[in-house]
Amino acid sequence: MPAGDSPHIGTAPAASAQPPRTLPEILSQQAAQSPDATALWWQGQRLSYAYLQQRVEELADTLAQQMAPGERVGVLAWNCPAFVELIYAVPLAGLVLVPLNARLAPAEWLYQLQQAGVTLLVGDAALLDALASHPDSPASLQRVSQVSLGDEFETWRCGGGHQRNGHQHDGQPPLPTLQPDDAVWILFTSGSTGRPKGAVLSHSAFLAGLESAALGRPVAPGDRYFYPFPLFHVAAHNVLLQHRYGAAVVLARSFEAGDTLRSCRELGVTTLSLAPTMIAMLLEHPDFSPADLATVRSIGYGAAAMPESLLRRLLAQTRVGLCQSYGMTELAGSISFLTPADHARAAQQDAHLLRSVGRPLPTAEVRLVDESGRDCPPGEPGEVLVRARQCMSGYWGQPEESVRALADGWLHTGDIGRFDEQGYLYLVDRKKDMIISGGENVASREVEEVLRGHPAVRDCAVIGLPHARWGEVVAAVIQLADTVDDETLTGHCRSQLAGYKTPRRWLRVDALPVNAAGKVDKPALRAQFAEEACPAV
Repeated sequence: MPAGDSPHIGTAPAASAQPPRTLPEILSQQAAQSPDATALWWQGQRLSYAYLQQRVEELADTLAQQMAPGERVGVLAWNCPAFVELIYAVPLAGLVLVPLNARLAPAEWLYQLQQAGVTLLVGDAALLDALASHPDSPASLQRVSQVSLGDEFETWRCGGGHQRNGHQHDGQPPLPTLQPDDAVWILFTSGSTGRPKGAVLSHSAFLAGLESAALGRPVAPGDRYFYPFPLFHVAAHNVLLQHRYGAAVVLARSFEAGDTLRSCRELGVTTLSLAPTMIAMLLEHPDFSPADLATVRSIGYGAAAMPESLLRRLLAQTRVGLCQSYGMTELAGSISFLTPADHARAAQQDAHLLRSVGRPLPTAEVRLVDESGRDCPPGEPGEVLVRARQCMSGYWGQPEESVRALADGWLHTGDIGRFDEQGYLYLVDRKKDMIISGGENVASREVEEVLRGHPAVRDCAVIGLPHARWGEVVAAVIQLADTVDDETLTGHCRSQLAGYKTPRRWLRVDALPVNAAGKVDKPALRAQFAEEACPAV
């Protein structure tokens, strides 16, 4: 779909007169213009833009003293203000941030740390202890310095107490000059074709992603935005979006329905990001009252479609607008939005729109192509290709994969979609067989490789099956070489994979079905087992 064909998309809100060229400039500009305005709410405490900027500068000075430009800094932590400080301070020091998914297993953390060449790791003490307990940790982490969040971090981050603003010590090296095309994050994908790949995102890609997000979900003056998703996800760009326009972020350590309702009620939250499962938990909470969401203008969601019944419940009880987005790590955010107006239309007459991810933004070009590279007409499915300034630079240390993913200047997403006559994009399949469970991406091939390592498993196929609460659950269809019980297989997977990647269903078959190409026919397996009841856990 050509740029400019999205008349339903809003206009970007007003921001500073001089657009930022780098991520740290987002914060420094707001600190200069509105130093006393709220940047973060954290567990009842208000942190101003000036306060956050001062801490970021101190931390950046320490990092610049200890590391060379371009080195990688890992962060293994749950949401907290220090994580936000690292998001700004690491690039300010000319370094590259490598956020690690705290839900992964230690073996997965080690792989990503080694792949990215991380030389400094900052993290929660409990997570660092779990990492250290892995038998390969001592050898793998010999050259990685570690700093535990808390008292150790507070002492370390000041680097002896020097400050840059008017108190710079003699001999303190200046912070490097940053360029828009410098790498700022290495964010590992979910490994849909095996091992996770590190998508390299630059300052300019992130800022272009924020430009897109501002069109799809405009930020209004005085907004208070509630963010419950992990900061180690690409969804963290929503925090930067709020700061880009001087809004306040209400940061949650994680999602809990009661805490979310309390924050909305007591802090006057105006916008949120939630998964459909989270929205359902709010409405089902025993303390829920429509008055809790009286100040909420919109809720943004992604990763899963909105059930029609849930949409009708929300619209019947509140005046909240809904906005769905479609994007991915490699796009530093989203490129297509299903707007509040689209959701209202879906509730009134066109329910099929809820299966759409909206219409692409004018900031991105989107094509659908068949296997021969021919553009698909409306109604015909093809692979989703995207060309936009917010595209990643490539995959860290994987030049061949980078060339393949960015062939001819287009990001090949691996998703299969179709356009309707009105330009709405529908995702009809996931070419890479990704499972989305509770908003988390699970790569089927990664789980299959672990399962095939068990001597009792002759072959297997991992699929997603529908689940009322989580959207999908991970199911393993297994062909056995020997007798083995579910508990043994669960333990085998859990020793190498995160809990959310471990299959919840074990389905035994005499043989796996194959298609004409000789590949396992996963659509047939999904159809075969889709009607079987999934445990409600």
